[in-house]
Amino acid sequence: MNNKLILITGGSSGIGKAAANQLHKQGAKIILQARNLEKLKTTALEIDPSGNRVSYYSTDLKDQDSVELSAQKIIENEGIPDVVINSAGSGEWLSFKEASLSHFKNTMDSPYIATALTCKVFFDKMQERGNGHFIIINSVAAYFSFPEATGYTPARWALLGFSRSLQADLFNTNFYVSMIALGKVESPYFENNPRSEDRIPKIANWLVPTMSPNEAGEVITKNVSTKKAIVIKPFAMALFVFLNRLFPGIFRWLMRMTCYK
Repeated sequence: MNNKLILITGGSSGIGKAAANQLHKQGAKIILQARNLEKLKTTALEIDPSGNRVSYYSTDLKDQDSVELSAQKIIENEGIPDVVINSAGSGEWLSFKEASLSHFKNTMDSPYIATALTCKVFFDKMQERGNGHFIIINSVAAYFSFPEATGYTPARWALLGFSRSLQADLFNTNFYVSMIALGKVESPYFENNPRSEDRIPKIANWLVPTMSPNEAGEVITKNVSTKKAIVIKPFAMALFVFLNRLFPGIFRWLMRMTCYK
């Protein structure tokens, strides 16, 4: 990991911050991207008070011009990243009745559009070097359908589709694409979206342990080395995804019966 240049979107808090901290400890040079400049500064100083191996760039990842300008500055100042970890994401869990028109666009913009834009702007430069690794952080909601998340869940399905398509497109090249689908993680997401936590189907809360940000960060850090195409964590959730493929009708019923009322 020594001196490997790793870009992490959404790196100022939660899963992205935990991964940045662990990768930095292993010797990587870290670039943090997020919108909030003060949070970026604080996180960068926490990870590396010297500032020698952590840099940060305030970017609106949903805006094409902002993503392109930021990528240009990163490449000029830091170089072309070896690994791009897409962990930025937002979107409240709302029913179709509750959702506004803008809700559907906003939940699709981040994480899907933000991830596609970020991968594209750096891929164009990575091609000159001939290799790279894209890691896409997703939710296991991409494998299920359940009530009360009519904007959030489709956006995660879109991210799964993008990951699969990018893997197919870059097959048999020196580029790697990994998608990491995580269950519930104890992160600032639920602090910012308190209604969403209540809407997780109870069967998931009963049977699947909540991951800490550090546990999620360990999964991401390991993937930088293994480059495994699909990772689903924790194990209980991976088992759920497998069983859902075999018995989709049963799982749809369970989700409906144990959902938020």
